[in-house]
Formats: sequence, structure tokens, C-alpha cells
Amino acid sequence: MYDYLIVGAGFAGCVLAEKLASVTNKKVLIIDKRNHIAGNAYDHYDKAGILVHKYGPHIFHTNSKEVYNYLSQFTEWRNYQHRVLANVDGQLFPIPINLNTINQMYGLNLNSDEVTDFLASKAEKKSEVLTSEDVVVGSVGRELYEKFFKGYTKKQWDLDPSELNASVTARIPTRTNKDNRYFTDTYQVMPLYGYTKMFEKMLDHPNINIMLNTNYKDVMTEINYRKLIFTGPVDEYFDFQYGKLPYRSLEFKFETLDQEKFQETGTINYPNDYAFTRITEFKYLSGQKHEKTSLVYEFPKSEGDPYYPIPKPENAELYKKYQDLAAQLENVHFVGRLATYKYYNMDQVVAQALTTFKKITSSELLAEEPLEKT
Repeated sequence: MYDYLIVGAGFAGCVLAEKLASVTNKKVLIIDKRNHIAGNAYDHYDKAGILVHKYGPHIFHTNSKEVYNYLSQFTEWRNYQHRVLANVDGQLFPIPINLNTINQMYGLNLNSDEVTDFLASKAEKKSEVLTSEDVVVGSVGRELYEKFFKGYTKKQWDLDPSELNASVTARIPTRTNKDNRYFTDTYQVMPLYGYTKMFEKMLDHPNINIMLNTNYKDVMTEINYRKLIFTGPVDEYFDFQYGKLPYRSLEFKFETLDQEKFQETGTINYPNDYAFTRITEFKYLSGQKHEKTSLVYEFPKSEGDPYYPIPKPENAELYKKYQDLAAQLENVHFVGRLATYKYYNMDQVVAQALTTFKKITSSELLAEEPLEKT
């Protein structure tokens, strides 16, 4: 008899397994349909001996001291500040757009105050900001929108930015300083020995059992458990009762080159040219020294593993129906990106899992408290 059956061995499932096993001494079984733990953060050494991320680059960054300290129990860190360039008109520009981007593109020598006025002169004032196009055009104007955002967004989502929720491009800020870092979080690090090693340490507990290459639907009726934590697609759990929740997927093309370095930084975006959106060179992320180098090209597509919930009002309405069904279940917790149909960064999934653990333990304590006699 397991206290908890957890479906999915990604961040959400593994954090909850570790906390339940080590803090409350619960017996936990994790099931995953893939042949490995770590979910989409899974990394491994390719044939050349270079550490690569199987499901595209995963760069860890957070402002949460709690999340950073929690994961620090299971890994040493390598300091790494990710930098991204965009290939536009045959030149490479820093992204997110900042003071360096503007000065380079327009041949200017503006300071921070001057670039604020410059962008204000380019911006198109919007009475309402409803779409991704509104966000960008309202902050940097139409020319920069066309060069840096429109094509990339169209490739990524197969939708024009005018059809997408404002939250998509709102994730990418515009800066008036010379900060070329992609993220500005307090903690910007990579697991020193990779994500998979971190997950292995997280799950190294006698109370945790793992079943890989297993579809949970095939074994649910054969396993004795008290409560379920589900981190898979919420619509799948309910047998697509209201229809499928739409996602965008990705296809990855890996390449190893017989040279030490391929590009100038970890990731280069291609907003307007080619079918892929970006190229990432893994040695920047890991700091690994090797005579060869491995890259990954990302090709967005409509079918395949679910990666990005498509942020449109009708999809939010559909998810709400599944959310209402989930709320009716007493002994099932839905945690993580797929179970809550939201694009979370890794640290946000960890934070959500830690919060869920606190809720679980507090509710169990309440259930165990004897009723006072009156």
C-alpha cells in the first residue's frame, strides 16, 4: 500500500515525492511513461560525450530563495548568466531589446534617458492592451516589432501576435540600460553535474519507488494507494471529456560539429529566417570543455508532446471546465504545467509543488486532530 501514487517524474512529481518521503515518511510510487526521470529537464551525454538537454535548453533562474535553497540540497551549482542574440538583417543584436540593441541598430549613441524618449517616440499608443502585438507595438513601435517579434511569434505559435494573449510577449521585457543578460533573477545557475543527476539525488530515498516506461492507465487498478498526485495533462485524466486542450509542440534537431565553438553565445534566435526559431550550443550552458560542440535546432509544430499551452480566451474557458472537475475530487492533487494548463518556468513549478506539499500536510494534520468534547 502506497500513501501516494504520483504520475509524472518531472519537477512537480519529484519535488512532492521527495518532500512526502523525507519529511512525512510517506511511501510513494512515481510512474512515468518515458524511460527516464527528470521530465523535460532530462539531460544526458550524447555520442560525442557532450552534455545535452533532450527536450531543448533548460536554463535555471529564480528570485525565490526558498526554491534555490531547496534544490541546493541535491546539487552543486555552476554560475551561468544566459545571453541571447537575435539574427536580424544579417546582424546579431542583443535580446531582450536594450540600450545596446537600439544603439547598434540605429547607429546611435543614446544614454538610458535618451533611449526612453526614443522608444516613446516610436511606440504606438493603445487605448487597450489585449494582444501580444499591442504589448510590443505599444512599447517599442512597429519597426522593432516587425524585426524582432512578429516572425518569431508566428513561427512559435502558428498565430499572428494580434491573435495571442498579451501575456506571451509580456514575458520579454524591454530595457533602457546595457544589460545584455536574458534573465535578471537573483539566482542564475545550472546544476553542476546536470539536471538528471540532481533528480537522481532527489529521489534517492527508501520510501520512493519508481516505475518507468509505464502508462499510468495500464496499472492504476493494480496498485494500492491512498492518494494521487497527477502532473500529466488534465484533459487526459478526464478522458478528454470536453475535448483536447490545445498545445504547441517542438521538434528538436541535434547536431555535433568537429569544432570547439559554433556561435557567439548560448542561444541565437532567428525571428525572420529559416523554419527553426533558435539554435542553442550546449557547452555554454554546462561550461564543459570539449574539442567538439553539440547544438540543438528548435522547430515549433502543432502535433507532438505538449509543451506550450496556447494562451487564447477559448482555451482558458476549456481549461476552466476541467479545473472545475478537478476541484470535485477529494484525494487527487493536480500539480505542474500540464495539470494546470499554464506555462511555468522550472522554479515556478518547484514553488507550486512546495506550496502543494504544505497544503497536503496541513490538511492531513487537521484531519488527524481529535474533536474537542463539548
